[in-house]
Amino acid sequence: MGGLPADGTLDPVVFSERPAELEFLVVDEFIRNLVDARSLKTAFELGLIDRLIEHGSGSVDAIGRILGIDRPGMRFLLDLLAASGVVQEARGDIRLTRRFQMALRYRDLLETKLDYAGFTINDFADLFTTLIRNAGGFMGQARLFELFDYRRALDPTIENYVRTRTWIRITSTLTRYEAGACLGVFDAGHHERMLDVGGNSGEFALQFCRRHPGLHGTVFDLPLVCDLGLEHVLVHPEHVRLSFIKGDIRTGQLPPGYDLITFKSMLHDWPAQDARQFIDKAARALVPGGTLLIFERGPLRTAGVTPPMSMLPNLLFFRSYRSPIDYTDQLSALGFLDVRRQDLDLDSRFHVVTGRKPAD
Repeated sequence: MGGLPADGTLDPVVFSERPAELEFLVVDEFIRNLVDARSLKTAFELGLIDRLIEHGSGSVDAIGRILGIDRPGMRFLLDLLAASGVVQEARGDIRLTRRFQMALRYRDLLETKLDYAGFTINDFADLFTTLIRNAGGFMGQARLFELFDYRRALDPTIENYVRTRTWIRITSTLTRYEAGACLGVFDAGHHERMLDVGGNSGEFALQFCRRHPGLHGTVFDLPLVCDLGLEHVLVHPEHVRLSFIKGDIRTGQLPPGYDLITFKSMLHDWPAQDARQFIDKAARALVPGGTLLIFERGPLRTAGVTPPMSMLPNLLFFRSYRSPIDYTDQLSALGFLDVRRQDLDLDSRFHVVTGRKPAD
């Protein structure tokens, strides 16, 4: 980011030109490293951000008195926040930068990424050697895989609902914004019935139905996920066009009758052989002439760059992200027509792979 002039205005060169559906990427600018992320999270926890949102500005001493923080602590925190571009100071007046105010339009995403990255710090710090040397050993020790323990989505206990709700909140927030990028390159307007496999809370299907009023969406997922997903979508007017089917694609077949079947950030969770079987099942369930869509993060590009802290959870999954060629080759081998791949640069490279099942 550019520096702050003496008059407190932001240098306009920091405002990169992005399509509207990608503007949310601004949040990553404030989670670049541990110091930036922890300082910002503390600012949220202390109520500093909300204080500046509500009152616009204030002096170091006045803000410290209101928040109950001594002057050295307040000064130290504000210096860190100024260095990361969250606040600016002019003539003793502290206020949020315009750039950070833009990021606050996506506050749910910003806070979710802060929480998610923070959750994985110890896995990265303590188990990175294990991750590099012994992937199976890492999976057995990492908190990350305790969080994403899909076995807990099968048995309806209070603890399992609490645990499942935790990761659903994370994935739903990420999907809310990533879905817009997908919809920017894929038009589902000519489809009528969508089946989102492993569709989690229904957020991906919700965004598709919101964009296309004639579309009805169904989520196929594990039992507790569907229960929590129904709760998630009921507050939105599109819920009348959304439904949930409880099932396990590992052991059963997908329901037929859908002209659009989607996989969003689901296939990378499973070994390559399982992912191929899931796609095979989707191909069989899809109606002739229908579309199969795969929206997945691709292999991480780390040569010559140091990933920001916002990418920390994804670094721990680095072995899981596959080349889109794996998907395009499989769709072609299944006889799909118009197999296409579109690349999207979000926080890392994503791929939208589509193919059309031949009509009878």
